[in-house]
Amino acid sequence: MVAGEAVMTVALADSLFLSISPDAARGKVILFLALSLTPFAVVAPFIGPLVDRMKGGRRLVVILAAALRALVSFLMIGRIDSLTLFPLAFAALVLSKTYAVSKSALVPTVVPAERELVDANSKLGLLSGVVGFAAVLPAALVQLVSPHVTLVISVVVFVAAVLSAWHLPRDVRIATSPRSRVEIEELRSRRVRRAVAAMRLMRGLVGLMFFHLAFWLRDQKAGTVWFGFAVSLASIATMVANAAAPIVRRRLREETMIIVALGAVGVGGFVCTWVGGVTGGVILAATVNAFAATCKLAYEAVVQSDAPDANRARAFASFETQFQLAWVGAGLIPVVLRLPGELGFFVVGLVGCVGMLLFVLRMRAARQSRGVRARDRARQPRRA
Repeated sequence: MVAGEAVMTVALADSLFLSISPDAARGKVILFLALSLTPFAVVAPFIGPLVDRMKGGRRLVVILAAALRALVSFLMIGRIDSLTLFPLAFAALVLSKTYAVSKSALVPTVVPAERELVDANSKLGLLSGVVGFAAVLPAALVQLVSPHVTLVISVVVFVAAVLSAWHLPRDVRIATSPRSRVEIEELRSRRVRRAVAAMRLMRGLVGLMFFHLAFWLRDQKAGTVWFGFAVSLASIATMVANAAAPIVRRRLREETMIIVALGAVGVGGFVCTWVGGVTGGVILAATVNAFAATCKLAYEAVVQSDAPDANRARAFASFETQFQLAWVGAGLIPVVLRLPGELGFFVVGLVGCVGMLLFVLRMRAARQSRGVRARDRARQPRRA
């Protein structure tokens, strides 16, 4: 799936999707981003639980997502310079996010031990980055011949993804019963809610930076080339973060990792505002993606340790849906508002620093609350 997405992205590099004027593109992007919220905001709360209780339900979703991606890529052939490319491109976006949600649900079901979950997600992220980066190189060479040929390759890759998904476990149910009271309480604990809120914020910043650069760089010299370079560098930064995060986690607590991630994005936003220009944008995109990957591993570790009675697959699928909503919702901001480059960087820095401050304050409030309860229990007279 990752390789197919990378190849399709290269195929669209010289298409009407990226070459149409920014003013004409904004309206279409707003419309289709709004439409892409529908599967997560409306369908997921109702269809998701049903799919989770079906044998092989999430496996079926992955197979359908890969098959539909192959169909979408096939339909794009011959429509590179047609306005019909827009609904096809955003259908691909929705299918990509749908796959991400199902993947988050499936990974915990195939990991033998809970303590291996973070390492498994780290390795999966690293492998995805390597595969995506490796797929870009031959696709770029084929693109010199014709983008239509590149799309044909993406069809072949997605068909291969269908065949690969067919071998996923058939008998796995993500959830066999409704959530228990204990599971609900664990997933609503202060520590879990703080980690989820931080991850939601980071995923939103990733979406904001992606669309901010996509439109802002359009007005810059060689903007399409720079955008492609920014996406590639962000992928490399994510790979490095996924490789380093498990090592960092052995030395730092999860909350510390989240604080560092939010703080680094905040400082990075302000520094890149000062640096300015295309260089600042490219560096900030890599910074945001790298520390979002670090924050993701920390959040997974918090859920894993603080909600031992929760169904991990169901919980991660639910949280991933929230994160995808944040990605799309934040992505709408630079599409609706025409932000200058440096102003967008400043917003990222400000949000990162405010997020870190709120996270620290909520941690301190939780500690004080625990301390008060402990003192109250100590003052209570002991029964004979």
